[in-house]
Amino acid sequence: MLTNVAVPLLDGVHPFELGVLCEVFGLDRSDEGLPVYDFAVVSAEGPSLGTHVGGLTVSTPYGLDRLEDADLIAVPASDANVDREYPPQLLAALRRAVDRGARVLSVCSGVFVLGAAGLLDGRSCAAHWRHADLLARRFPRTRVQPDVLYVDEDPVITSAGTAAGIDACLHIVRKEQGPEVANKIARRMVVPPHRDGGQAQYIERPLPKDTCDTVGEVLAWMEQHLDREVTVEQLAARAHMAPRTFARRFQQETGTTPYRWILRQRVLLAQELLEGSDETMDAIADRTGFGTAAALRHQFVRALGTTPNAYRRAFRGPQAA
Repeated sequence: MLTNVAVPLLDGVHPFELGVLCEVFGLDRSDEGLPVYDFAVVSAEGPSLGTHVGGLTVSTPYGLDRLEDADLIAVPASDANVDREYPPQLLAALRRAVDRGARVLSVCSGVFVLGAAGLLDGRSCAAHWRHADLLARRFPRTRVQPDVLYVDEDPVITSAGTAAGIDACLHIVRKEQGPEVANKIARRMVVPPHRDGGQAQYIERPLPKDTCDTVGEVLAWMEQHLDREVTVEQLAARAHMAPRTFARRFQQETGTTPYRWILRQRVLLAQELLEGSDETMDAIADRTGFGTAAALRHQFVRALGTTPNAYRRAFRGPQAA
């Protein structure tokens, strides 16, 4: 049963991510019949810690020994988490916690601390999409999932950037104490108890133009004609190549196939139109080459894990749906 929660802090802690943990687990909501957790913020580096907000510091009387009794140890993001050495005592305490059956949770760059403790080895994990490649290089024995909000590899739970920590915390509450408790906490926080989709809908994907020496002109043409159905043979003819040669060069220079490239660009265009226009789903499907709203929805869900309507609501508000 989840009753005791500890949050170890490193210098440069991010107040928002710390605040998420305090909000979910640190408030007394017993007046609503909700559980009260034995909650403590713990310093891993002295009695007073700086934050990444100028002039704001955090102090606490608790040291790392407080982690020994915790059912859940939650590591928030810190300014220096991505590239630093971590206190050996903290890493050892995290390993002992897992060995005795406690859970550990990371929020955003806190995942690097879990990796340094060896807790990601052989497990899948979530990471902010900006950190995913570095995390995978630094900890090659983990399977990084950059397109999800959180990953539950019990007893290790990892969440992506910032607000994804809320999703992971509510998931833990839901898992331990049921959906009614999680829903009531979410209602108090004025957040959805469960969000659809994943990080994929927030990732910026620049077009790979500069590195495409041979097929660059064809890419530019494809980008301007996403509403057209084209074949590899037609594209090869524009590039003055044989189809097999064109397909091979395309793969070498873009890292993907013509079909997958154009599909990705169509989804990107759909995202732009959903964010910045009031066009109907049928009109967007026509402009992006999907043809029908049903086909647009199918490919959008496959690529981003959410529907076009939900995406529009997320970026423009409920009145835009």
